[in-house]
Amino acid sequence: MESYITISSLNDFIFCPKSIYYHGLYNTFSKEIFQQKPQIDGNYAHKTIDEKNYSTKKSILQSIDIYSEKYGICGKIDVFDSVTGKLTERKKNIIKIYDGYIFQVYAQCLCLIEMGFIVNEIVIHDLSKNKNYLIPLPSVDMEMFLKFEETIYKMKHYSIEEPLVNINPEKCKKCIYSNLCDQSLC
Repeated sequence: MESYITISSLNDFIFCPKSIYYHGLYNTFSKEIFQQKPQIDGNYAHKTIDEKNYSTKKSILQSIDIYSEKYGICGKIDVFDSVTGKLTERKKNIIKIYDGYIFQVYAQCLCLIEMGFIVNEIVIHDLSKNKNYLIPLPSVDMEMFLKFEETIYKMKHYSIEEPLVNINPEKCKKCIYSNLCDQSLC
């Protein structure tokens, strides 16, 4: 049986493919041991969604499990309005819309579509600025959609023994897994 890629790992893979492996090692420990302020803030930002306290409207789906057989991905959505077709991903503080953010909402969108929902709009919401960033649907931005599919392919075929290319020492310095990784010696 083929294992599914978690939607949350898409951004991590782009940041550093090895981080997914190290995340798995840390999974057995209490999050307080290894998480830093950005991860803690992000968890807190999702609290109302995770507890399904964002809305009481029946048309607002919160923190539901989703999957795509076609792409071999699974995860959760933050908020989806099943009447308007608006998918919203909430982030604590957005400095830049990274490809990984877009790939996460593309994955959510494609899962919802495969599950029979109609997605008309994708938004990434910055909680700190109360600002929405409209993301073109995968069917509209073919270049980004192809990059998404390429990333899924790379994730399915990645080996931890592969040497990392295009290493950014600044990213390594900020990585919560740097004490485990030989790449952080750069």
